[in-house]
Amino acid sequence: MLKNNRNLSPVIFGFQSVDVSAQELEFFHQTRPWGVILFARNIGTMAQLRALTDKLRNASGNPHLPILIDQEGGRVARLRPPLVRSYPAAGIYRQLYEITPEKACRAAFLGGYLLAADLHDAGVTINCAPCLDLGLPNMSEIIADRAFGADVESITALARAFIDGQQKAGVLSLAKHLPGHGRATVDSHVELPVVDTSVDMLQATDFAVFKAFNDLPLGMTGHLLFTDIDADNVSTFSPAVMQQIIRQEIGFSGLLMSDDVSMQALDGDFATRARKSLEAGCDLVLHCNGDMSEMQSVAEALPSSLSDETAQRMVHVEALLAAQPAVLDASARAQAQQDWGELVGDIFPDARNAV
Repeated sequence: MLKNNRNLSPVIFGFQSVDVSAQELEFFHQTRPWGVILFARNIGTMAQLRALTDKLRNASGNPHLPILIDQEGGRVARLRPPLVRSYPAAGIYRQLYEITPEKACRAAFLGGYLLAADLHDAGVTINCAPCLDLGLPNMSEIIADRAFGADVESITALARAFIDGQQKAGVLSLAKHLPGHGRATVDSHVELPVVDTSVDMLQATDFAVFKAFNDLPLGMTGHLLFTDIDADNVSTFSPAVMQQIIRQEIGFSGLLMSDDVSMQALDGDFATRARKSLEAGCDLVLHCNGDMSEMQSVAEALPSSLSDETAQRMVHVEALLAAQPAVLDASARAQAQQDWGELVGDIFPDARNAV
């Protein structure tokens, strides 16, 4: 069993600065998180970032340590110019899809490839993208242009192309936010969204998108209250949402992490948040802000051993990481940049700019 072999814990942590401190390294050594997530605060230069990811892997003793980032494009991008070129929000591909679906899918593939190639250079192996939520009118701006569309067909076509592009560049994709965040009228970073939509409607729309991507090896929950499914528990704490909807209805069998447990949509102390997430059915707890006291509280709530299902899902993801290409073809990358710029340059002029 993986836990016995490597003493991994079902958690992903962040840390606070452009270098990981001795205290943080010691904490990671003690807790053995499955992975580490990076933010803009951890990034100075591309050379520094690559040295940092190498350092994290060397310190962990795992050459395939999962290192994650949120790099969707648009407003959700931890790496930005001048370190890398600017990439658009998913909504740009959505605009192009309304005109020429075939060209839009090609553009999404190339955009995903180029964006992931930058992450590959930096030693980042998992991108917390794409956002598979519906982009519905009159909903919270927390999703908005992060969505590839407002319907199952457009999101499925564009997101699959984007995922295939990331895969070509050696970066794994992650489906978020299961089972669907598009109907939120408030930002779950600051308060709990309440969704009163019937389960029948959700099955035909929000859930149907995620069902089309239930083959992905990684997923992330959203923090919402679905009143027609479980009116008492936020989705990340809800066995009904985790088991009946995500695992059974949607059929997602990959490694499932919570969204950030420091978000204000959740209540309770951090140990309680971690424990409830795992008890409901998450494989991993995600804690992002690097606050040491909060991380210590999360760590206290982690189980001493992994379930067989979680261990098997971890093994599967790490096997995929180990199989990713070590080197990308420079000429193919240059051609992709030219082709992508021609496809989206009229609606996203930054696509024509070099780094």
